[in-house]
Amino acid sequence: MTDLSLSVLDLVPVRTGQTSGDAVAASVSLAQRADALGFTRYWLAEHHNMPSVASTAPAVLLGLLAGRTRRIRLGSGGVMLPNHSPFVVAEQFAALEAAAPGRIDLGIGRAPGSDPVITALLRSSGPTSDVDRFPEHVRDIEALLAPEGAGLQLASGEQYTVRATPAAAGAPEVWLLGSSDYSAVLAAKLGLPYVFANHFSGHGVERALDAYRSQFTPNERYPRPRTLLTANVVAADTREEAEAQALPQLQHMARLRTGVPLTALDTVEEAAAARMTEPQQELIASMRPRWFIGEAGDVAGRLADFAARFAVDEVMVSPSAAASAADPIDAAPARERTLELLAARLPQRSLVAA
Repeated sequence: MTDLSLSVLDLVPVRTGQTSGDAVAASVSLAQRADALGFTRYWLAEHHNMPSVASTAPAVLLGLLAGRTRRIRLGSGGVMLPNHSPFVVAEQFAALEAAAPGRIDLGIGRAPGSDPVITALLRSSGPTSDVDRFPEHVRDIEALLAPEGAGLQLASGEQYTVRATPAAAGAPEVWLLGSSDYSAVLAAKLGLPYVFANHFSGHGVERALDAYRSQFTPNERYPRPRTLLTANVVAADTREEAEAQALPQLQHMARLRTGVPLTALDTVEEAAAARMTEPQQELIASMRPRWFIGEAGDVAGRLADFAARFAVDEVMVSPSAAASAADPIDAAPARERTLELLAARLPQRSLVAA
């Protein structure tokens, strides 16, 4: 089990009574704890207009974390490329790489990360990325991030060089994210590392990884396939405590999938008192087996078995433990405790990402 690297995926959850500032402060503390414990990466998701999620602008928050952490890799999990101009994304992550050399990952996804109304708003203020040109725009970003930049052929016939930053000394690692065969096959074709969003889907892992590995195109930077999997995780000192801490997020997901208007994330006490409909209870029962919930030793063992089953040496955990009403408003003690317990049972092998 000591061969398993652990990373963190954070949505910057907002719970009852918190402001966005409180939620960001809690995530800064969580990132610092992950850094001190030897976790490999700390990635921020991109979601929009959700009462329980403050991770709306990964590049901005990553800049904050770069100044508050020491050695952990920082990245997006991911930037939803159709919402953005590829050139702007390249500029943002080139700037992050300049500020934290050798520590930046650019995870790119193809989904919108929100509902159709927000998607329209994101794309109404200027040029963004055509989803049908996703593969082309991923290649463009890679070229723009390279120190030599990308060459454009102007209508006049002149060659015009574009760089994401004037004098790059390195480039972020680019990863493709997905929960389907499409992203797996594209990552293989482009010769890029690949992340399967198991925390979101939980289905089709083996098929996607097989497609990625069997079709991977080796290249100078990535001579072999590189994969990691995500997982929803709640570890506590007792199983009962873990189950109570997992319930608010499970209920939240059930409400989302049954079309109930969302609110901030419930506390442990609010979730214990909540009444769920029968369809919501069935959804929770179907999701629960795919989560890693329990006493620390059991969760660590299951994570190691999970990684071995799919032949990956890195798992990115989404620490999903909810807060209690008495917890500090600007901290997430239960989420930090999940990381502490996992690190104690799955000691991290290196303070620098591979």
